[in-house]
Amino acid sequence: MAEAGTGFLEQLKSCMVWSWTYLWTVWFFFMLFLVYILRVPLKINDNLSTVSMFLNTLTPKFYVALTGTSSLISGLILIFEWWYFRKYGTSFIEQVSVSHLRPLLGGVDSNTPNNSNTSNGDADSNRQSVSECKVWRNPLNLFRGAEYNRYTWVTGREPLTYYDMNLSAQDHQTFFTCDSDHMRPADAIMQKAWRERNPQARISAAHEALELNECATAFILLAEEEATTIVEAEKLFKQALKAGEGCYRRSQQLQHHGTQYEAQHRRDTNVLVYIKRRLAMCARKLGRTREAVKMMRDLMKEFPLLSMFNIHENLLEALLELQAYADVQAVLAKYDDISLPKSATICYTAALLKARAVSDKFSPEAASRRGLSTAEMNAVEAIHRAVEFNPHVPKYLLEMKSLILPPEHILKRGDSEAIAYAFFHLQHWKRVEGALNLLHSFRMIPYPLEKGHLFYPYPICTETADRELLPSFHEVSVYPKKELPFFILFTAGLCSFTAMLALLTHQFPELMGVFAKAFLSTLFAPLNFVMEKVESILPSSLWHQLTRI
Repeated sequence: MAEAGTGFLEQLKSCMVWSWTYLWTVWFFFMLFLVYILRVPLKINDNLSTVSMFLNTLTPKFYVALTGTSSLISGLILIFEWWYFRKYGTSFIEQVSVSHLRPLLGGVDSNTPNNSNTSNGDADSNRQSVSECKVWRNPLNLFRGAEYNRYTWVTGREPLTYYDMNLSAQDHQTFFTCDSDHMRPADAIMQKAWRERNPQARISAAHEALELNECATAFILLAEEEATTIVEAEKLFKQALKAGEGCYRRSQQLQHHGTQYEAQHRRDTNVLVYIKRRLAMCARKLGRTREAVKMMRDLMKEFPLLSMFNIHENLLEALLELQAYADVQAVLAKYDDISLPKSATICYTAALLKARAVSDKFSPEAASRRGLSTAEMNAVEAIHRAVEFNPHVPKYLLEMKSLILPPEHILKRGDSEAIAYAFFHLQHWKRVEGALNLLHSFRMIPYPLEKGHLFYPYPICTETADRELLPSFHEVSVYPKKELPFFILFTAGLCSFTAMLALLTHQFPELMGVFAKAFLSTLFAPLNFVMEKVESILPSSLWHQLTRI
């Protein structure tokens, strides 16, 4: 993104310049209209006495016609701006300022890359396939028995949707079952248990499987759904680890004896990785963060190819809790790669580290006066990148929107991912002094549709998927959302104001005439004062020659 760091300041400058330009343009046409109606020969040496005389002799009908005409002109501009915004998604005046005015003011013409991105919209839309709206397992999903159910007991609300739980059931069948389960009675029972919709039926099936054998997946189900505290869940996962390691060692020796044994070894590997990961998460939740970090690092070294579990996101959160920012940067350097699928955790953690270097001393007012330093530019670019990837996150980090329990599955770049990230990382942003203030300065840019320079254009399927993943009592954030530009609001206000003046002038002509004459007299008073000073300073002969030109 070209000059992303100064994008906010340039937009602010352009907005202010165009506001004043618009005001003076309206005033200029008002004066032309006044001169045309009055046929006033404005000569400087008359000291504007002719204008004052005509203003004193104006009838109320003139003010009605003047305010009515101004309201009509403003209304036509408003209609055109609204039509252009509905068709192209941006303000016409703002687009002209970006294309023509900003380069004259020393800014960067960012319209060209944006247009090139828009021109390739048809090609990019073809790339927005189902994979871009793929639903991912939440790396930091909570425990159903110890956390989700506790929320239901307290509030009476269901934090998980049927769609979300159905996806989890599919994941469990994929990771924890294989075709050879029918050969072992306990695994056969668990194969049916993962398909059960009733939680009590699943728990009963797990207990039945444990009566036959020390089944690792049965311990997993009980730890996830029956345990009411994290301590109880950790005890059950430790029992599952003991059973899972035995199955893993046996299947590892037999994995090359055929496809059936290979599938069984793959299942046992998934079970072992899942157990160790959940044990590390239990340690993290119980305050043993250093132990959790060690367990995660060991797991990543032992199974480096199982990136589908995104264990590095758990590691990043634990390292941030320890304030080991150098270690966080090392993890980001390994996983923040262009070939890997990005996530809000990756993008916003990188932005947090960049903001940490400058946030305690950053001030938008000071930056607008002296410009951005290299470190500030890097921080702002990182925030732009993060906001462009997932524009929902700032509302939760800035506590402009209430958080809920994160779902078990998330949609990357969606509201569900934003909730899952902010639920665990809000405390880390608060810990870095000034980081949230820096994020607040740039919370509304870039708009997902208008500045797709770093990622593919924002997928259009996120709203539907998020509504399926998130509970009904949560108001889903919808992006891309076309927000009314400043100039449409300004024109609407101007149109409404002039229409109100026309109505008041029509109803109370004498009173409004007095107000109008007083306003115009006050408006011309500084000009009269300047002209008097000029006349007193310049020689009369020179002034006479100038007025004859």
